[in-house]
Amino acid sequence: METNALAEIESRARAAFLGLAVGDALGATTEFLTPAEIARQYKVHRTMIGGGWLHLKAGAVTDDTEMSLCVARAIVAQGGWQLPAIADNFVAWMRSKPVDIGSTCRKGIRDYMLFNLLEQPYSDNAAGNGALMRLLPTALYTLGDDALLTRCAIEQARLTHHHPLSDAACIAFGRILHAALRGADRFALHALARQLIAEYPVFRFNDYRGHAGGYIVETVQTVLHYFFTTDSFEACLVGIVNQGGDADTTGAIGGALAGAFYGPEQIPKSWSRKLNPSVAGEVQHLATALARMVPAAKAKAVSAVPLHD
Repeated sequence: METNALAEIESRARAAFLGLAVGDALGATTEFLTPAEIARQYKVHRTMIGGGWLHLKAGAVTDDTEMSLCVARAIVAQGGWQLPAIADNFVAWMRSKPVDIGSTCRKGIRDYMLFNLLEQPYSDNAAGNGALMRLLPTALYTLGDDALLTRCAIEQARLTHHHPLSDAACIAFGRILHAALRGADRFALHALARQLIAEYPVFRFNDYRGHAGGYIVETVQTVLHYFFTTDSFEACLVGIVNQGGDADTTGAIGGALAGAFYGPEQIPKSWSRKLNPSVAGEVQHLATALARMVPAAKAKAVSAVPLHD
């Protein structure tokens, strides 16, 4: 891979991880509110002010960023993919008494602690968005290798969430992120979204109904709707978080995708400057490290795949 191309990917990787954290912190304010409640309180929520049901400080993040950091730290520390290392980081994080942790994630982490279980059994109740919210580091590490992406995306997902809709969303978003990191245009990304819908029509988002809860289908529909109907990082994130529901997670996923697509220049400074400084520094450091873990064989694949329809 040419030096300029690698530098561009590293820049987009940093923007994606920073975008994830920014979206998480922005969305935490409106989590569990309805659009009408948000409008009454904020008119349009577009300022990093914290608060919300968790009573966070401005710029504080939640489990979306924290679990993503657990994955990223494990990959970088191990120099590659080691699922037990990721699970160990989840355990340490849960023991630190985080401000929030989803019930499905908690169960999966406890099962690893107690039974060394690295894959949850299938459950009808595991179609939440907890696996997708932490996918970005996996996508960064596997850039250029679709088979590796597919394996790692499913492995990290099933630590806590074992459901075909969760698996499908993680793989599809991994592919979309790969394309965005390589500079693909909106049409190419939409084509990848249509591939997901062709296999799982339930994810169709062209008649978006405004549901933005923790169900993986609603999360995917919300993120894709606002990504494809807006023309900037800020507009995408404002649209997402003002939909309420599971706004920290939809904000985090949307921020990762929009960051990868638009690059660092479009992330509002008024948001990134408010972000917890240690989080802001670490996500950019880890994003760079993950982007540089692309071996020569992957680099060849990255540069060989066409970016446009």
